[in-house]
Amino acid sequence: MNVEEVSTRIEARVRELPLRDTQSIRRIRKEFSKELAGVDPRDVINVGLKLLSKGSFLLRFVAYELACNHREALKSLTTKTLERFGKGLNSWESVDTFALYLAGPAWREHQVPDSQIRRWARAKDRWWRRAALVSTVPLNIKARGGSGDTLRTLMICQLLVADHDDMVEKALSWALRELAKRDPASTREFLSKNNNVLGARVLREVRNKLTTGLKNPRGK
Repeated sequence: MNVEEVSTRIEARVRELPLRDTQSIRRIRKEFSKELAGVDPRDVINVGLKLLSKGSFLLRFVAYELACNHREALKSLTTKTLERFGKGLNSWESVDTFALYLAGPAWREHQVPDSQIRRWARAKDRWWRRAALVSTVPLNIKARGGSGDTLRTLMICQLLVADHDDMVEKALSWALRELAKRDPASTREFLSKNNNVLGARVLREVRNKLTTGLKNPRGK
């Protein structure tokens, strides 16, 4: 398979779109997922990396979805490959698609070690710290294949409990709210233990989730 030729065709199709919304982009991705269904997973990875090198978020989105929706490609992800896919993370959109589609599922299936996610959590770059937290979401959210993992979720949350960067705090709230659906008792204990260091937003949103099932109930 010619990786350059396939990536060029994908780029052309995306750039031709009159309206570049998620639905239209995903329609193109699905077409190419069918085309690539039977190819070597390394070729799917290389197409994704080639798209990533073009510097467009839309092509990054397609790259992540192609790998996520090719079973063997997703199963082949390693620490090294993930860090290549994570190169250039610079927004919550890029981080969240990376962590939800690739890093979180690979970590859940033990394709990457806990130590790698802890390393991201300690990074100077706010986006890698956010990626560590969002990677916990596929451990717990049913829609992403999660069945619940309190230990690994709270391991990462504890590392970032006092990080008050806005993008990190929002991700910490998200991680804890997803865990709250699976293990409310452990989530309450975590809030109580860290009450003096957690940000006000995190405490409010996670407590709301625990008591009402909503992040921000009306009237709050």
